[in-house]
Parts: sequence; structure tokens; C-alpha cells
Amino acid sequence: MLKRFTDLIIWCAQSGYSDVHICGGQPIICRKDGSIRFDQKMFWTHQNVDALVESILNAKNMATLRQRWSVDFAASLGNVRVRVNIFNTDHGLSLAIRLLPNVIPTIDQLNLHPSIHGISDLKSGLVLICGTTGCGKTTTIASILDDINHKRSAHIITLEDPIEYRIPSRKSFVEQREVGEHVPSFERGLIDIMRADPDIIMVGELRDPQTIALTLNAAESGHLVIATLHATNMEDALYRIINSAPPEAEEYIRHQLASTVTWILLQKLVYMEEIGFRLPLLSIMRGTSQIKGLIRDKKLFQIENSMHTSKADGMFTQERYLTEYLEKREKYHNPMASIKPEKCEITESYYHSAVLDSGSGARSKSMSAARNSQSEKSPVVGKIKRDDQDMLMDAVNLDHSDPHYSIDENYDLSEIIAEAEKKLEKKK
Repeated sequence: MLKRFTDLIIWCAQSGYSDVHICGGQPIICRKDGSIRFDQKMFWTHQNVDALVESILNAKNMATLRQRWSVDFAASLGNVRVRVNIFNTDHGLSLAIRLLPNVIPTIDQLNLHPSIHGISDLKSGLVLICGTTGCGKTTTIASILDDINHKRSAHIITLEDPIEYRIPSRKSFVEQREVGEHVPSFERGLIDIMRADPDIIMVGELRDPQTIALTLNAAESGHLVIATLHATNMEDALYRIINSAPPEAEEYIRHQLASTVTWILLQKLVYMEEIGFRLPLLSIMRGTSQIKGLIRDKKLFQIENSMHTSKADGMFTQERYLTEYLEKREKYHNPMASIKPEKCEITESYYHSAVLDSGSGARSKSMSAARNSQSEKSPVVGKIKRDDQDMLMDAVNLDHSDPHYSIDENYDLSEIIAEAEKKLEKKK
């Protein structure tokens, strides 16, 4: 069943499809250039789908599926990178598969405006990539991060759900963390990342108030933070950030946003009939003093007008972006070209530390042995016990010639001293 699935994905990649849907009792459904297409020649039964799910999920993902009735993950099937969502429907289990480029496209290959290269030069601030689901936000962020990776030395940490693009370290040191795999949540991940000496932080999605607040704090503390947000227009994007806070904190969030925002890109995909494929249509807002003032003064309704008059600052409304850039561009790159299967299989660079598994790993075994050995030599006696920290130090072979003791503060000190003196008298 796995081979049948892999062959299907490779065929879809060769045919230029961006998405594949597999549902029991239904023909295979594919998406190309934004349009849904049915392939009546390919048909999967409910039993086929169940067998496929059992063959592609590891134990952890299977447990997640059974607990919440859905699971997301990314993987490489033979020579194509995919993001998979498995969920429950009235037809049983269904799979929604997004085909991903094997190589991260450059900003130019995505047909994006060349001014976006300027984001790579930023040392701090907040950059938001906004749009609806499936409009290419993740790919745009990956191209920006890869641009930084090729330009300068920095520590880049990503927080994603799931990891879609693998970004190898080049001039920058890149670490990628997946929610549910490496961190329990975006919130916990952001707290941990702030202690990991980052220069650039990528947040896969601003979903909840706490994640938004931590993201603004990270940008305010001098980091470059790049994040995605679901929004349909520029005013909506700003409102979603500000209104995420409770009423008493709204003014504080508003000023945080005004002081940190540097770029907001609003993206959607439009089909260009003259070239035969879709291109990203952008609206670009820059964090100028005028824009920051409108945010602070609660005049978000004036943002669009300000963008119309700020052409000199590199801002674009979607209408101007289409007429002044996209339609005048001399050469277009087909983004689906980067999804073609590689000639050789993709090798995943992934390692799971055994230290995180309960009861496994060399250190865990040595500590366990040390505890067992110590318990035989120095059992707990009366009201005095050997300090647990000493056992840990023994496990890593540090020298402790003198015993150390910890005292339970619930006991009377005179009783403990008397008991200790009795033990010393017996030894004499």
C-alpha cells in the first residue's frame, strides 16, 4: 500500500499538481493551478485508506490520530517532500496531501518583488506574512530565511507545525523545532527559544493570544521575528494582533506592535492566463513612522490610504502590485517546476535523542546503576539520609570523599544531633 501511495505522489509531482486528496469510496482528487480535478481512473476503498494510514504513521502519530481524530506531519516519500493531514469524515479517514518543493525556491523564483530581499538585512523587528490557507505563506518565509542563510552569519531558530522545508545551515546556523515533536506548544517553544541565543526567530503561525504576546516580546527584545498570520487585508491583520489582548492590555499591545513592525506582506495566489500558472499577488506595508503613528493613534482605517500615497517608501496595494510589477515583469518562473521529483531519493537528516526516552540512554543507565549501588552502600537510616544530589554527582564520576547530608526541617535539630552522636559512638 505504501508503494502505491508513493507512486501516486510521484505521478502528481510530475503532472504539476499542488495538492492530492484521498478519501475512501471516492476517486482521487487533485488540485492544479487552484482548480479541483477528479481522476476517475484511480479509486481507493475505505479498507485501502485504512491500510495506508496504518503503514505511514509511526506510533506517536497514530496515538495523536486516535486521541484527537486528526494528525499533521511532513515526510519525504521516495523523492518528493509532502505535508500530510489525516482526518476523520463521514467517509472514514481522509488524507489531504500538499506537495512541497524539494529545493527552497529563491525570492526571484517565486516571482516576488526584489525589494523583499531587504528583509534579509534586518537585525530586529517584526515581519508578518499574511494570507489565507494555501496561499504560499510558508514558502515565502522559507525563501526569506534561505536568503538570510546565504547572506550572513546568524542563529536562526524556527518553530513550526509541522516542519515543511528542511533548511540546511550555510552561512547561518539553522535549528528547526516542530510542535508536538520537539516542543509541546508554540507558547513553550517561544519561551525556550529566548534562552537559546537566537538572532532570528520564525513562528509558523500566530494562533492564540499568548503566542502573539510572546512573539511581540521577542521582537521588542531585539530579535528579528518572522511569523505567519491568517488575514484577508492589512487592516484585518493589525486588528487580529491588537484584539488578541484583553481590553486592559490592548493599549500596551498596540504600542508594542507599532514599535516593532517592520514589514507586513499580504499574499494571495492569482492565475495568470497568459503564462498558464499562478503567481503570488502581494500587498506590501512597511513600518514607516507614518504607519506606526496610525497604529498608535487607533487609525487603522487609514492604513490603506497611507499605502496608496507611500509608493516612495516601497509600499504596494494589491492593485498597484499587479499593474506596476507583476504585469510588467519580463520573465516568470513556474513555481511548480521546483516540485518535480528528484532523480535520487531525499535523505532525511533527523535524529531523535534517546535521552528523552524514559529509562533509556547511557547516562540514564549509569545513573540508575549509581543509585542502586549507593542504596546498597548507604541506605536511609533513621532521620538522616544521603543527599540525592550526591548520587547524581557520583553518577558522573565526581570525587566526593566526604559524605554530605540533607536535614528534614520537620525534625528537631537536637534530636538529629543526638542520633548522629549515637551512630558515631557505635562506630568507635
